[in-house]
Amino acid sequence: MSEQKIDQYRRDFFTKATTAAATGAIAPGVMLMSVGQAQARPLDEPVSNKNRWGLLVDSNKCSDGCNACVTACETENGWGSGSTDEQKSDPDQKAQWIRTVTLKNKLTGSEHQLPMMCQHCEEPPCTDVCPTGASFKRADGIVLVDKHICIGCRYCMMACPYKARSFIHEELNDQSPDVPRGKGTVESCTLCVHKIDRGDGTTACAEACKKDGHQAIMFGDLNDPNSEISITMKKHATTQIRADLNLNTGVRYRGI
Repeated sequence: MSEQKIDQYRRDFFTKATTAAATGAIAPGVMLMSVGQAQARPLDEPVSNKNRWGLLVDSNKCSDGCNACVTACETENGWGSGSTDEQKSDPDQKAQWIRTVTLKNKLTGSEHQLPMMCQHCEEPPCTDVCPTGASFKRADGIVLVDKHICIGCRYCMMACPYKARSFIHEELNDQSPDVPRGKGTVESCTLCVHKIDRGDGTTACAEACKKDGHQAIMFGDLNDPNSEISITMKKHATTQIRADLNLNTGVRYRGI
């Protein structure tokens, strides 16, 4: 199917969905398309809720000015500076799966930085507003976007309280076979799902942070009480960004 036909399909679908919702043809709370288990599967076993993958970020160990996690994510997943096509585009239109933000204590003036990415919520707002079911959560807690049915409406971008999603504005040719991307669709941190499914046991950001000697990002199974991440979270106080939203995020922080 040509790109022109795909774009027309998306426009027609979005128009029909919007019209149906406006006329009451779709009952409140009913999705246009139900999504079950994720299609991606590990080589030796199916995805299940036995695991819940997540990250623990220790902001006390984040080095000011360090961008290793962002660079590693770009290289691994081929977005932003990691994409030759995006290097030529408007900086404001580049994708951003992970970014560093600086926190400042107004009383003391102290500052420190931390990485911000998709928080892989247990109750993700992005999936609630998606009209096609393209935004979905796998059984193991990873929140993803199905590029085949994403129509680029960007409702999920507006719903995300973490500003963690990006819209692809341009044609992309230099994609990684492990990380399919597409013009006119939305994307965000996948928690390096391809690395998890092939058994690497870590994410690009955690791996790079450890290699740099900071060890500020820890990856692991939040459902396993014997995992390093669970033991650390039990031993030390951690928090969620916007805990007031009760989203039960898969990314937790120390030192904030």
